[in-house]
Amino acid sequence: MSTGAATSGVAVLAADETGVLTAGALELVAALEREFGERREELLRARAERQQRISAGETPDFLEATRAIREGDWQIARVPHDLEDRRVEITGPAGDRKMVINAFNSGARIYMSDFEDANSPTWANVVGGQQNLTDAIERTISVESGEKSYQLGDEVAVLLVRPRGWHLLERHVEIHGKPVSASFFDFGVYLERNAESLLVAGTGPYFYLPKLENHLEARLWNDVFLFAQERLGLPIGTIKATVLIETILAAFEMDEILYELREHSGGLNAGRWDYIFSAIKKFRDREDFVLPDRADVTMTVPFMRAYTELLVQTCHRRGAHAIGGMAAFIPSRRDAEVNELALSRVRDDKLRESGDGFDGTWVAHPDLVPVAAEVFDAAFGERPNQLELARGDVSIDAADLLDVPATPGDVSDEGVRANVSVGIRYLAAWLSGTGAAAIDNLMEDAATAEISRSQVWQWVRYGRVERARVETMIQEVVSELPDDPVVPRARELFEQVALGDGFEEFLTLPAYEALLELERS
Repeated sequence: MSTGAATSGVAVLAADETGVLTAGALELVAALEREFGERREELLRARAERQQRISAGETPDFLEATRAIREGDWQIARVPHDLEDRRVEITGPAGDRKMVINAFNSGARIYMSDFEDANSPTWANVVGGQQNLTDAIERTISVESGEKSYQLGDEVAVLLVRPRGWHLLERHVEIHGKPVSASFFDFGVYLERNAESLLVAGTGPYFYLPKLENHLEARLWNDVFLFAQERLGLPIGTIKATVLIETILAAFEMDEILYELREHSGGLNAGRWDYIFSAIKKFRDREDFVLPDRADVTMTVPFMRAYTELLVQTCHRRGAHAIGGMAAFIPSRRDAEVNELALSRVRDDKLRESGDGFDGTWVAHPDLVPVAAEVFDAAFGERPNQLELARGDVSIDAADLLDVPATPGDVSDEGVRANVSVGIRYLAAWLSGTGAAAIDNLMEDAATAEISRSQVWQWVRYGRVERARVETMIQEVVSELPDDPVVPRARELFEQVALGDGFEEFLTLPAYEALLELERS
């Protein structure tokens, strides 16, 4: 089906029953693609070239060319009042209407509504997610479920939106015959539809930016913001964006990323799970970078500790908020023992973050908001944040950021099985339209699935586990799953990204193609 084809050369190749794709929204998306599409592709080629150099032995370091920025005395623009206190942020997929309402009502200060790692990008989730957010902003959103009604309360969280990363496409929409960037699509549709209503409501268009690898990618986003604001008649600096530092290369350019976005910056976030995946991916050709079991790669291992401490120090020097990461544990309302263990582990995680000087943290479930809030309330007192905590005691160099714990014998049979199980079960959920899946009392999303499959790939390559053993585990896991048509496809995808000769840059790339096939079938 093609609709909207007369709108600036745009073809929408699927039904838009929500009516989300207005002429204005499509025109902005098309303008962004025409203005910046080539630059986006150039930056993706630069990523591939950098990967080749790292695989050939190049070791990342802080950039000599930007030393003046790191050593300079500058700060980002002050954030709006409703972004000054971010002590607890809840995250969840934009495409699930009930979860959107529950997140707004959770008691968290911020709700990060996700079109990326926690959202399976079915067309229904993509356009439905946009409709959910507009309805929430206009306070018309509701859900009837059995005898229960869900609607927004009087006090709701401040909304931030995470568009998909630079590497992804939205294949349901084409500009002059080419699929549009998913980043441009998610950002452009949301901004054009909602900027005015957000400003009238006393807030603004606020974003989270995923998967950036360097300051040039941040510069592209900043130019996109300038272009979109001018086109829509918004004052410069209306848009605010928090960058997820979730790639190991971006950790070497945190100052530079803040500098590029300084009039639009909302701070940095320690995206821990993608960060671990990035360490595996970038150094996949280095046996000395083999990681142990996922459960052993905690926030206290040297390279993770260095990255988070440097993030807080960098942010606070620049007047920017430092937001902590997601604890994967989720509570159980049916099992008191599981629930207490989850709450205890989350509390310990948030105590570490608040003690390190973070200005807020992420949770994935409403029941964890009180736990995190209690910890950060105690740390903050009457203050809205900890920006004055300079962390002058921190001194991190390049070697600290690369201090990966790789020791022989650190890969267990249990760890391999857990990765196989999570990888296949998550892919089955993702192909069924669920991007945030509760598996074995942990909240799994695309980032944690990436860790699972990339560790298996790494361990097989360097002889930490036999391929035949993994194949046996795959068969055992699949035999325990329900008889569902997506399970064989999930198995096939897992084998492709975990046992293939080459390394897939992102599992969501082949998985998205499989998702499209299922939509067409």
